[in-house]
Amino acid sequence: MWTDVLTRAPVGLLPVLIFLVALLYLDSYKLVRFRTVFWVILAGALMVFAGYWINGYLLTELGWEVTTFKRYASPVSEEALKAAVMIFLFKTNRIGFLVDAAILGFAVGAGFGMIENFYYLYTLSDAHIAVWVVRGFGTAVMHGGVMALFGIMAQVLTERSMKINPLLYVPGFIIAITLHSVYNHFPGTPILTALGTLLILPPILLVAFQKSAKSMHEWLELDFDEDALLLEQINSGEFAESKIGRFLHDLKQKFPGIVVVDMLCYLRLYTELALRAKGVLMMRENGLDTPVGERTRAKFEEMHFLEKSIGKTGILAMSPFLQMTRKDLWQLYVLE
Repeated sequence: MWTDVLTRAPVGLLPVLIFLVALLYLDSYKLVRFRTVFWVILAGALMVFAGYWINGYLLTELGWEVTTFKRYASPVSEEALKAAVMIFLFKTNRIGFLVDAAILGFAVGAGFGMIENFYYLYTLSDAHIAVWVVRGFGTAVMHGGVMALFGIMAQVLTERSMKINPLLYVPGFIIAITLHSVYNHFPGTPILTALGTLLILPPILLVAFQKSAKSMHEWLELDFDEDALLLEQINSGEFAESKIGRFLHDLKQKFPGIVVVDMLCYLRLYTELALRAKGVLMMRENGLDTPVGERTRAKFEEMHFLEKSIGKTGILAMSPFLQMTRKDLWQLYVLE
């Protein structure tokens, strides 16, 4: 039995991993680290066990036929579980552009699809090799593809937001459920369904990668100049007369002087780290990479100390000129 499993495992498990490696290779900025991908795959894999329990419970409670359940119920529960992992990544600023949304979304689905296929490899070890071709090249890639599309849609709708409205996840979630359900509607033509998945998904992801690369290049150029100008103002004697300088001066009426000083230090550190992060990304764009030194790590420690010193109310008061979007916080996560 285990011999049959081992001979069929590469066909059922490797295609989705090869697809994921190809996505990582296409990422010219190398935004996503292999360690992050590993943990996201593991999270997707764990969702299979939750899905097994939830689907079993729903199947018993609803009393539907298995075919009907697979078409209309399991896509909802399974995509909800995978989407939960993606929403966590968005909430913790792990995603900043379409590229990393697509890669991490596909990684979640890859983990889910691989464990699901491994389960079927164990329980249906005597099935024809064509079954594993379909599950490896079709079902597993479908799981990764629909979650990549969810990530892309969510990123498009939320990239300019700091606090994400949960409703902005709904369009991508509906797309994921619909495509999953459509896939499950054609069990009689598995080879054609798998072939359709392989023909449709790569062009969509390629367009997303191209759009993301262009968007990131423009963002780096524009924001780098703005951050450099702000840092120059802070370090010059003219900062007190600038708009932000006058704003900080007005805050002295609401906060102790020492807190306002910490606010200025926080603004300088935040801008320096943002410039450093953009510099690293520009190096990656040109095929180079630079390690983060101890000085940069020390600046992060100082910035976190200042965050505690200023407090949530002080950070909120600074929001008009900090202009922190999710993309801005993401660049610090990449550097840190």
